[in-house]
Amino acid sequence: MSKKKLKKQLGLYDVFAICTGAMFSSGFFLLPGIAAAQTGEAVYLAYLASGILIIPAMLSVAELSTAMPKSGGTYYFLDRSLGPMIGTIGGLGSWVALMFKSSFALIGMGAYLALFVDMPFTALALALTVIFGVLNIFGAKETTLLQRILVTVLILIMGIFVIQGLGAVGFELGTSDSDQSFFGNGIHGFIATIGLVFVSYAGLTKVTSVAEEVENPDRNIPLGMILSLATASLIYVAGVYVMQQILTPAEFHASLTPVADAGAKFMSWLPGSGGVLLIVIAAVAAFASTGNAGIMSASRYPFAMSRDKLVSANFRKIGKQGTPYYAIIITVVCMLAILLIFDVEAVAKLASAFQLLLFGMMCFAVIIMRESNIKGYQPGFKSPFYPWVQILGMLISIWLISEMGILAVSLTGFIIVMCIMWYIYYTKGELSRRGAIFHVHQRLGKNRYDDLDLELLNLINDKNLSEHLSYKETIARCVIIDLEKSHSEADLFEQAADILSGRIGVEKKVIHTELTSKQDISITKLGQGVACSHHKVSYVAEPELVVFRTKTDLEEINNEEENYLFAILLVPETEQGVDIRLMGHLAEIVQAIHFKENWMKADSKRKLRDCLLTEEHFSHISVNDHSQLKKYINKPIRDIELPGTCLIAIIYRGSELIIPHGNTIISEIDEFLLIGEPADIESLAGNS
Repeated sequence: MSKKKLKKQLGLYDVFAICTGAMFSSGFFLLPGIAAAQTGEAVYLAYLASGILIIPAMLSVAELSTAMPKSGGTYYFLDRSLGPMIGTIGGLGSWVALMFKSSFALIGMGAYLALFVDMPFTALALALTVIFGVLNIFGAKETTLLQRILVTVLILIMGIFVIQGLGAVGFELGTSDSDQSFFGNGIHGFIATIGLVFVSYAGLTKVTSVAEEVENPDRNIPLGMILSLATASLIYVAGVYVMQQILTPAEFHASLTPVADAGAKFMSWLPGSGGVLLIVIAAVAAFASTGNAGIMSASRYPFAMSRDKLVSANFRKIGKQGTPYYAIIITVVCMLAILLIFDVEAVAKLASAFQLLLFGMMCFAVIIMRESNIKGYQPGFKSPFYPWVQILGMLISIWLISEMGILAVSLTGFIIVMCIMWYIYYTKGELSRRGAIFHVHQRLGKNRYDDLDLELLNLINDKNLSEHLSYKETIARCVIIDLEKSHSEADLFEQAADILSGRIGVEKKVIHTELTSKQDISITKLGQGVACSHHKVSYVAEPELVVFRTKTDLEEINNEEENYLFAILLVPETEQGVDIRLMGHLAEIVQAIHFKENWMKADSKRKLRDCLLTEEHFSHISVNDHSQLKKYINKPIRDIELPGTCLIAIIYRGSELIIPHGNTIISEIDEFLLIGEPADIESLAGNS
């Protein structure tokens, strides 16, 4: 049995909603007036500059997310690239920072609701925290349904605000009075304001913490982040420009509700206080989406750290709804304590400084992963202009943190020290895992963590679920050789070359040369006692696999341990990444708890082949025992109508094994090995 995994149920709009929802709250509804007081009329350009400056971090995070779509996002990236101590800093620090920022958002929501509901805003914030916590426990899909609704309402209302506002004031870039008015505190004040409002975009990367639950992460994560940044930048810049033009400087600088104040002046077409009410609805949607996304994202950090034994095992408990309920409950309890005890607004600035530090570290993580040359690091999206984008991202983070003052830097340092102390105390030096940074330099080669290669292969398998069938087809067609005694590496390659030569019609010498000339770089460990020699060649049209089983050591192949399975894989050189993906599938199979036991006990090649397939993706069906298939006896196989993705991979006819073609005639003694998606296999079996 494999480890429990979170369900993949979040689509493109879910990614967009989580990113956008995490960005819109205080940065738009509370902060513009404060920022304008610091920099003058150029405040909307500060928002534009911040949106541009976060691009390096966004591109880096998108690459890491598509290479390692794992719950815990920031923590997982830093842990696997820079090591578990840095991962602990990223995980615990991000968890604390997100809880403070989410609590702050819910206080803002309570304050806006208090305009219409006669209750203290703190009490409202406490109730909202519990409500969102319960929704998160019921499942990510239910949570993101709410997220989609909130974000859709928010964008619609803000779209009305921006379009009508621009119609009322026009959009003439420039100063209204003088350059001194435009840059109220000079260039230094403008730069400081960029640092202040930069945190308005920090929520853009929060989807990384639920990356494990995203369908087709290679497409949906980067595209969702890009669409979200474009949307947020447009609304931020245009919306703040409207506020700055509608309100007088005195009104704007003193207002903690600048959107409502501006809307009240030009949305007079609504009866009574309808304009203000519409803005309040948008504000509530913004704060709710931020608080909701914050709880969802924050709870995944302790969940991911628990899987790596950095915090209590309780945090990795997954409930019936497929969500980490214990991590969610503890996160909600901590947020309730924050709301009751702390000055959340002040601590939110600390969270912002720490977020900037994490952005810089993730840019560095991309450099480490790229330079490590780990085979399993196969991002579906690659950051352009590497490494200059990452270097720029690190410099931006350092620059903006320095603009936030000594207090923020000192408190960030305090959190780092506390995280290091927790790591030393809790793990007590028992972790053997190391980051990819040990793969970068040969002088550190003795400390390489080779299992990281294997772990990344498993992630490739997880994110390519739709390609399971190509793996099944490869296994169905593969040649299995059972060895009763020890063989040298040369013998294995000799046998494989002979077998493959007959299958693909290529001279044995050509294949043998390929296998032996690159053996030092082509053999990859897939599990304890399992290795695969993989090669890209021009003379195969589809993957070809030869699998050896031995009950004794294989000489010269990974001398550190007994090898009971050795595979040789050839793939077309024109199909990029096929060898890595197929090895990822095979790696997950061989790491199942009972695989080795079943593999060594199998008494036939048929049973050995079954061991390499997951039960839900294949089935053996006898033609004579299946009422529907009986109708096709003595007919060509192409006449059979199979449900969905079902495919007849092998025909067992007595002692004969047949690879079927469209004109293969079906016999009453045939037994089919069918592969396909679980639902289709079950449908066919149910019709017997």
